[in-house]
Amino acid sequence: MGQGRQKIFLIDITMLTPCDVCGKKAERRNLAIHMRTHTGEKPFECTVCSKKFSQSGHLEIHVRIHTGEKPYECTVCCKRFSDKSALVIHSRTHTGEKPYGCNVCDYRSATSGSLKVHLRTHTGERPFGCTVCDKKFRDSGNLSKHLRTHTVDETYACSVCNKKHSNSANLRVHLRTHTGEKPFQCDICSKSFLTGSHLRVHGRSHTGEKPYACTLCDKKFSVLSSLKTHNRIHTGQRPFECDLCNKKFSASCHLRAHRLTHTGEKAFECTLCDFRCTTSGNLKLHLRSHAGEKPYECAFCDKKFAHSSGLRSHLRVHPGKRHDEFECSVCKKKFGEKGKLKIHLRTHTGEKPFECVVCNKAFVASARLTAH
Repeated sequence: MGQGRQKIFLIDITMLTPCDVCGKKAERRNLAIHMRTHTGEKPFECTVCSKKFSQSGHLEIHVRIHTGEKPYECTVCCKRFSDKSALVIHSRTHTGEKPYGCNVCDYRSATSGSLKVHLRTHTGERPFGCTVCDKKFRDSGNLSKHLRTHTVDETYACSVCNKKHSNSANLRVHLRTHTGEKPFQCDICSKSFLTGSHLRVHGRSHTGEKPYACTLCDKKFSVLSSLKTHNRIHTGQRPFECDLCNKKFSASCHLRAHRLTHTGEKAFECTLCDFRCTTSGNLKLHLRSHAGEKPYECAFCDKKFAHSSGLRSHLRVHPGKRHDEFECSVCKKKFGEKGKLKIHLRTHTGEKPFECVVCNKAFVASARLTAH
C-alpha cells in the first residue's frame, strides 16, 4: 500500500454477536469488554492511586496524569494533551465548530457534555445535590463552587465591606458593586452589566427568546427563576412566610412588599415630587405622569393612555368597533382583543397570577387586583 493511503477495515455484520443483557452487537473479541458495563468489573488498576478501569486503554490514558506525558499536540497553538479526544475538542476552539445542537432552542456546543448540561435548562433537572443544604445544581462544577460557600476562605474577603466569598471570581464580581464597573455591554442598546450571564439574560429581551417553558401550560420565560415562580401557580406552593403574621407568598418580592404593610414604610420615592409608594411598579406608573409617557394606544383612534385601565375605559366610546377575531378554544366565546381572551382563558385554567400582598387573595386580571 502506497505512502499516505489510508487502511480501510471492513466488518462482516453477520459475524457480530449480540449481548445477552442489552442486545447490542459486537465482535466476539470485544463482547467481553462490553459485558463489563453490565457487571461493573474493572480489572485494570493504577499502581499509583489504585483507581480501576474496565479497559487497558483507559488505564493507559489515566497513567499520563501521574507521568505528565502529553503526546498529542495542537498544530495551531502547540498546546499538548494526554488524550486524543481532548485534542479533538480543543481544536474546535480554533475552527469554531459546534457539532452538538439543542433540539429545543438554537444553542450549539463543541462537546456532547456541554449540550447535556444545557438540556437541563429546559428539563429543570438538577442531579447534583449539596450534602450540607438542600440546594441542587445542573452540573458538578457549580456544585463544587457552591460547596465552598459552606467553608468560606478568609482569603476572599472584600477590602471595602469585608463580605467573604468562596472564590476569587465571585470576589471580583462583587467588587464591581463598589466600583460601579459594568464591563459587559449590550451591542444593541448599550446597556451594561456586572456579569456575562446578566448580559445573556438581557439579550433575550431583544431576541424574544424564552427557553424556559412551563410543562403544565404554554407559558414561556426568559429566565429560570421566573419559571420557578410561575410553577407555584399550579402547585399552590408558598414558600415565603412573613415572620410577623405568618402569611405565605409564592414569590420573595411579594413578601418584601407585604412586610411594608407592617412597617408603613414607603421605600420608593419619586425624585421629581413628594410621591412615595411601597412598590417599584407603582412608582413606574407614577413617573409616567411626569414623563408624559402613554404606552397604551387605542387601536381605533389616535388616543393614548398612561395606564391600561384608562385605555379600557376609553374603548367604551367605540361600541361598534369590536371585530371578535380572538376565539376561546374551550367555549368558543369571542373577543375583540387578544389580551381579553388571555384573561378569559384563566377562568378555564383556574390561573390567578395577580395576588394581593396583604391578604393573599388572587385574581385573574391586574385590574381586579387594583380594584380590590
